[in-house]
Amino acid sequence: MNAVNPRRWWALVVLAAAQFMVIMDTSIIGVALPGMQRDLGFTQGGLQWVFNAYVIAFGGLLLLGGRLSDLLGARRVFATGWVVLIAGSVVAAAAGGAGVEILGRAIQGVGGALIAPSAMTLLMMLFGHDQRELGKAMALYGAAAPAGGTAGVFLGGVVTEYLSWPWVFIVYIPIGLATLAAVPALLPAVRGRRGSVDVLGAAAVTAGIALAVFAVVRAPEQGWGSAATLLELGGAAVLLAVFLGVQRVVREPIMPLGVWRTPGLAVANLAMALLGAAWIPMWYFLNLYLQQVLGYGAFPSGAALLPMTVAVMIFMIGITARLLGRFGAKPLIVLGLAVLAAGVGGLSLVRADGGFVVDVLPASLVAAVGMSLAYIPAMMAAMSGVRPEESGLASGIVNTTYNVGSALGLAAMTAIATSGGAEPGDLAGLTEGFSGAFAGAAVVALAGAVLALVLMRGRRARAAGEQTSETESLGV
Repeated sequence: MNAVNPRRWWALVVLAAAQFMVIMDTSIIGVALPGMQRDLGFTQGGLQWVFNAYVIAFGGLLLLGGRLSDLLGARRVFATGWVVLIAGSVVAAAAGGAGVEILGRAIQGVGGALIAPSAMTLLMMLFGHDQRELGKAMALYGAAAPAGGTAGVFLGGVVTEYLSWPWVFIVYIPIGLATLAAVPALLPAVRGRRGSVDVLGAAAVTAGIALAVFAVVRAPEQGWGSAATLLELGGAAVLLAVFLGVQRVVREPIMPLGVWRTPGLAVANLAMALLGAAWIPMWYFLNLYLQQVLGYGAFPSGAALLPMTVAVMIFMIGITARLLGRFGAKPLIVLGLAVLAAGVGGLSLVRADGGFVVDVLPASLVAAVGMSLAYIPAMMAAMSGVRPEESGLASGIVNTTYNVGSALGLAAMTAIATSGGAEPGDLAGLTEGFSGAFAGAAVVALAGAVLALVLMRGRRARAAGEQTSETESLGV
């Protein structure tokens, strides 16, 4: 056991800030999307790649990032991740065209995939000596995620309105440099261990996910039954099959298949995938509806989303954990997805001549409550049954699942939203497309609720609640 680090709480500030920034990177660009579309020449359907490029790289490489953290040392990988994230931010900020912007976002995603798992390893090293301290540290670290999402929405609006959209990326540069300066003094040096890197497996799963999303994005234009679409989807299936085959035979896989024998893991990951596939499209198209239909500027749009994001933060930090300890995970996952479906379904009623107070605020708050009720219980249910030595792997899998579900859901709902061919300025056409996307996302959330109700075991789900209740008893 390593000696207790006297600067561990300052180190936690650095790690929580990293979690804050990684999550903020997915939300800060929301209100900047119309400006990027105008300046960089994105089509209405292609605009989603500003988001998808990040989440595909981030989700597809999380497991590899965790493996590299084990082999090379967590502090080294954490610092490398920040270097990569800064480089991606520079590329994204300086982009003069859509392709370069997408490249910059993908590089940012690679940086995030290195930062997130190495930060968790460092946190466990700093606080693993004391379960009481570990519980408090995990709570503070976890709170950084909804805080980052909330700050991203508001900060994106402020920066875009009063500076310009490239500044949503420039802001990462000084923060990243300050973090790198603090790493040697605050974070413990972690020795790596011998082993191999499953490069083929990592490449196959990332390429398979990207090709699947690409096929869904292009399907409305090419036709769902066209040879091109079928070949792309078939290629994605082959790549994912190669990934599973590699995991079966390679000596040190990035995802040992035996972990899937853990009771409840598969169902909890299915719930997380469908949660992401409903929530992220709702957030994405709500940004576009506020700006492209209601005519909000960047700052008013960010401010309009604050009630929803603050509600998510309050529920996740202050309410959901207590409910989880009392009722267990399954009821909250089912109820949360059902409430999310109701909220997103309410947004499908938006009007071209609508207003924020009637068309957006009530439904978005309902959706926020649903998201808050489902997210933490699904995460806990996915991790509660695994052995302690597999907790990092389970965390990587569930985060990957959520991000992949987000990317595929956004691709599918964008296909619905753009099927009518409406472009900026056609308020009725845009509203009809956005309404269809909201309705599709509501169906996905409802399907998640039904599947969780039918497939999830209450006893296993309750085990996750007992774990959280134990954490609360430690003073969290």
